[in-house]
Amino acid sequence: MTWLRKPWVGPLAFVVVAFVAFSLPPYLTGDRLQSRVQSDWGPHYPLLVVHVVCASVAILTCVVQVWPWFRTRFPAWHRRIGRVYVWAGVLPSGLAGLVIGWTTPFGPVAAVSNVLLAVLWLVFTWLAWRAARQRQFRDHRKWMVRSFALTVSIITNRIWGVVAFLLLAGSVPEEDLPRTIAGISTWTGWTVSLLIAQWWLERRPARRRATAERREAVPV
Repeated sequence: MTWLRKPWVGPLAFVVVAFVAFSLPPYLTGDRLQSRVQSDWGPHYPLLVVHVVCASVAILTCVVQVWPWFRTRFPAWHRRIGRVYVWAGVLPSGLAGLVIGWTTPFGPVAAVSNVLLAVLWLVFTWLAWRAARQRQFRDHRKWMVRSFALTVSIITNRIWGVVAFLLLAGSVPEEDLPRTIAGISTWTGWTVSLLIAQWWLERRPARRRATAERREAVPV
């Protein structure tokens, strides 16, 4: 089958499903104490639930959207799932993320990163949506790759957090360690992902890129 020629699809889907299965359940109970981020600000918890649930929708649907075989074989479903990704995933999650990102208990460095991430996530996704509506499929694909990079950055954020902990534990005062790790992981999580996405977009020869985009173009 053609999709098997993309060896990254299976591992990506496995990692995303495993991450959602681990991260989502505590926020479906309605129990504030099970939240992995605690805040004294009243609206923080319900907004965090909206953010986590809708981000889970975004990351699951995004995996399907970037799957070349599915995109070319089922164009109608690609369009439908794309609408779910935008309106039930990125939009509500990004708007909630603006608020909870700014009110994060992990300090101003993490807050600025969270807000900037939410803004770029919303803007990139809107630009991808607008390009598709205007049948500018080459631009649509580029903006969706960038949106995808920010969507999955929540996973890389956790990886960078572990790396930062291993490097800093014992050398940073214990009371400062959570904020320091959060500041590092929130910034590296999405900036590195976005840089890799941009490199991937630019690495392919122009002719090959144009041919692939014509073949994978899907009307909206």
